[in-house]
Amino acid sequence: MSGFAYRSMWHAWNLGVRRFPSRRTRNFWLRRLLREIGKDVFVGLDVELLGPADIRIRDRSVINARCILDGRGGSLTIAEDVDIGTQTHIWTLQHDPHDDSHGVVGGPVVIEDHVWIASRATILPSVTVGRGAVVASGAIVTKDVPPLAIVAGVPAKVIGQRENSLDYK
Repeated sequence: MSGFAYRSMWHAWNLGVRRFPSRRTRNFWLRRLLREIGKDVFVGLDVELLGPADIRIRDRSVINARCILDGRGGSLTIAEDVDIGTQTHIWTLQHDPHDDSHGVVGGPVVIEDHVWIASRATILPSVTVGRGAVVASGAIVTKDVPPLAIVAGVPAKVIGQRENSLDYK
């Protein structure tokens, strides 16, 4: 697909297709826009995509309504059996507060298997959320999250440990 055709599809997604009530229609478009989309993935209504060519969503993951997924500053990988709550923002690109011209910096974001990100959380660039971790509602994740950790707050800090076999699909 040419660059123009791809950008046109991406803009059509953000202007209206993302609000279309049919899951099948949204998945049809996502299979053409994302670098990878696995089996049994659910992407809810009104999910905004920024730089979708660098976004991967693997098997059985759920992206709930009104999330923002950013792939402009690096790749965004959402592994298997991940649950992302409503209005969560995952950024791979941000402004550099130390740059005199208000430039941008970016980096990849990796969300490993069995992660649960509760509603209205924010994940910033260059972060890995480890296997089975839990990110509490409203948390802002600025650094890597260890596997099985439960993090909360601004900035997010470890507040507990998840005790789960993580064998669910």
